[in-house]
Amino acid sequence: MNENTFQFAWFQRSDAGFDPLPLAQSLWRDDQMHGVAVSGLLARALEQAMADAGRTGLVPARYHVDLFRPARMITTTASARVVREGPRLVLLDAVVEQEGEVVARAGATFLATSANAPGEIWSAPGERPVPPPDGLLPARGEHHVPMFASAAGWSDNFADHQNPGRHQTWQTAIPIVYGEECSPFQAVASIADATSMVTNWGGHGVEHINTDIDLALCRLPDSCRLGLRATDHVAADGIAVGTAEVFDSSGTLGTATVTSLVNTRRTVDLSGGVEPRGAV
Repeated sequence: MNENTFQFAWFQRSDAGFDPLPLAQSLWRDDQMHGVAVSGLLARALEQAMADAGRTGLVPARYHVDLFRPARMITTTASARVVREGPRLVLLDAVVEQEGEVVARAGATFLATSANAPGEIWSAPGERPVPPPDGLLPARGEHHVPMFASAAGWSDNFADHQNPGRHQTWQTAIPIVYGEECSPFQAVASIADATSMVTNWGGHGVEHINTDIDLALCRLPDSCRLGLRATDHVAADGIAVGTAEVFDSSGTLGTATVTSLVNTRRTVDLSGGVEPRGAV
């Protein structure tokens, strides 16, 4: 067994870039990397570019990822650049490359914070999502298999949630690079890929593969422990759009949306459970 199996991170730094660790392996194919790892690496590059520009006090309010080529389990690089900079806004682009070819790209807008507007504004009524009960979770900071709730209650048994109920998940983010601490932005950017799980998971498994990730935030998460709860799913002619509410222990902080293509030839069937290695 490879000694990297027990390294809790998506990547190991190498002279050529970042080598994916076993946890980065997708459930779609053994030689394919999942979007959680790809998105996390893009977020890391964006944060580094912000730090290099000396603009660390802004909040990542908009984040969009295009997953237009399958990222393979090979050495990977990531870079980002500032596109526009102003007093209250920084706009950036980032790319992930393998063997000289771009496999994913991201755009992000970081905004300066200020006081809230005083006027009352409508917001969606209804109960907001909350984390699973403390008795079901390990101690804060410990890694754990993602928790899910659906037509069945909270559990880490994936087979329990192969149903058409409304899905939600609670996860502790895995570090992007081994030996580095995961930041709150890296955490929410990587976990946002699980929007595909909570919105596309039904009675027959996960039958769609997402081609993008859209994340809109009003604040940073309060930690690297985060949840997603499906708010809508619409589909026509093999294309699906799923939207989820993003929440942490302090409440809701934004929304995540994925656009997906039907992929029934390679449906991820979770009715028999799954090895706790990562996400779709």
